[in-house]
Amino acid sequence: MKNTNIYVVAHKEAKFPKQKCYKPIQVGTKESFTEIRDNTKENIASKNPNFCELTAAYWIWKNDQTSEIVGLTHYRRYFFKNAFTNKIKNVLDQEKIEKELETNDIIVPKKTRCLKYTVKQAYATTHHIKDFEECRKIIEEKYPSYLEAFDYVANHKNIYLCNIFITKKKQFDEYYKWLFDILFTLEERTDISNYSDYDKRIYGFLSERLFNVWLKKNSHLTIKEIDVYNTDESLFKQIILNLALKLFVRKQA
Repeated sequence: MKNTNIYVVAHKEAKFPKQKCYKPIQVGTKESFTEIRDNTKENIASKNPNFCELTAAYWIWKNDQTSEIVGLTHYRRYFFKNAFTNKIKNVLDQEKIEKELETNDIIVPKKTRCLKYTVKQAYATTHHIKDFEECRKIIEEKYPSYLEAFDYVANHKNIYLCNIFITKKKQFDEYYKWLFDILFTLEERTDISNYSDYDKRIYGFLSERLFNVWLKKNSHLTIKEIDVYNTDESLFKQIILNLALKLFVRKQA
């Protein structure tokens, strides 16, 4: 067995998987309920209202120096062993994770496929499109080799959402070094003082799109798609909702 740690981002107490490899990490709240918190060591915990689960990702990137395999999930969203369960006891276990990564580079959720909107159009429907466009400018300035991938993702209708994935720590670190450089530059250029609390989560929302850009540019990485479900909702409802998302765009929870 490898040193595998799957961090579970949580802003409130919840029922967490019992497998040893799952490590709850607390974000965005003062009341302590986990051993690991995003406001310790090197951190950006104060940015949580705008960066969402990325404050946990930053903590992992900067402070976890021992994991061989690392992943990020949410306190109610997990990868599951099969497509017909969302019971927490059936989350993907360490043995299965390590086996999948023997032949693949990264584990991601099944893609959301929208028939009506491109990724850019969908973003414009629920967010401020100027931020999306500014993000493109930053990539053109700092990472021009990624511009073709950005435009490809923007103009297509398939996307990996939720900022949930599992990979080797080296790749995890490479991705977040790239991502945070872009997002911190965008933060310097963007005034969100008049945004709603929902829209102030701008960097979390944009990072979901940028993850797809990174995967497109790094197409040598082999991808394994596995079902992700919410443990708080009925499985049947989620399956129906996933079908509906092919036609419509809704604000994310």
